[in-house]
Amino acid sequence: MKVNSKTLGILGGGQLGRMSALAAARLGIQTHIYCPDEDSPAGQVAARTFVGAYDNKRKLKAFAESVDFISYEFENIPLETVHYLQKHKPVYPDDRLLSVSQDRRKEKKFLNDIGIPTPQWAAVTHADMAHDFINDMDGSEFIIKTARFGYDGKGQVKCRDTDNIRAKWKELNAKETIIEECIDFSCEISVIIARDKLGQTVLYGPMLNEHKNHILAKTTAPAPIPDKIADQAKDMARLLADAVDLVGVMALELFVTKDGRLLANEIAPRTHNSGHWTIDACAVSQFEQHVRTVCNMPVGLPGRHSDAVMLNILGADIKKLNRYYEMEHACVHLYGKQDVKTDRKMGHVTVLQDIETAKNVNKSDTHSDTHKVNLNLI
Repeated sequence: MKVNSKTLGILGGGQLGRMSALAAARLGIQTHIYCPDEDSPAGQVAARTFVGAYDNKRKLKAFAESVDFISYEFENIPLETVHYLQKHKPVYPDDRLLSVSQDRRKEKKFLNDIGIPTPQWAAVTHADMAHDFINDMDGSEFIIKTARFGYDGKGQVKCRDTDNIRAKWKELNAKETIIEECIDFSCEISVIIARDKLGQTVLYGPMLNEHKNHILAKTTAPAPIPDKIADQAKDMARLLADAVDLVGVMALELFVTKDGRLLANEIAPRTHNSGHWTIDACAVSQFEQHVRTVCNMPVGLPGRHSDAVMLNILGADIKKLNRYYEMEHACVHLYGKQDVKTDRKMGHVTVLQDIETAKNVNKSDTHSDTHKVNLNLI
């Protein structure tokens, strides 16, 4: 008797693909990577890598014919690529969610249409529209963002009502933008949801996220927030997953305002940086959920056994890891990237709270030890 093995194709060769490939290997599933780069982080741990442009139909077809299911590890995959591949093999999450998440105008409108509030916003195609929006608002601080291809703080500029708005808008060098109010938030959180073909879901979080230079630097799980807000965040994630008929893993980023409201910031139609801690603190990680759901398997029960703090290793901080190699309950993950660049995500460290301590402390005190882990990697 032979085991009927599966092969998962992943578009994109970054660290999210790498960690999904490692999770797939635990389940006996091979992965094939498709990306434009030689020696990609994901390709280093995959069974096979197809190197080609995302519009190379000949190579895309060969890639599709070599796998059973296809997914992607970042949301800027061209929609045309997904449409072409869907003719050959199932792609999850499908093109609907990808289309919504690639364009901030579609994203905000979709969220609002299904009843999930966001900061007040408007689509902008010229500077006068941004100026009019600011004049109609009560606040004094705003942010203008490109409608597409922005991440980690790229493609956005902050402005005040006293600034030269035309000059600020021109800084982005883009005709399709949005403008939104800056939120005086208490904290930023995220929820990750996995949903299989039967509509069964499991969630991670909410997690508390802290940023440096617009890049996620630290995640605390679980977030030290009131249960009422945590439950509301989970309900929003379920509502969104059902609305897009999700098959796969998705993250919803949210602001918690100082008056206790939740406002959605962004959708990520994939595994998410704020969920990396699940590899070490849960029975089934977000990456295994990704593999399970897109390969026609049921979601697994996460079974978080530890509280955790996840720290991103950015740029040159990769050279200063000795303290974490020697720290109890610290789990170091490096992504195999050779070129060290400023603020480049080179890896992450997850610091687990002592399991016995986590069992014996009261729920109200669960976050106290892990939340004190130093953000500074130096």
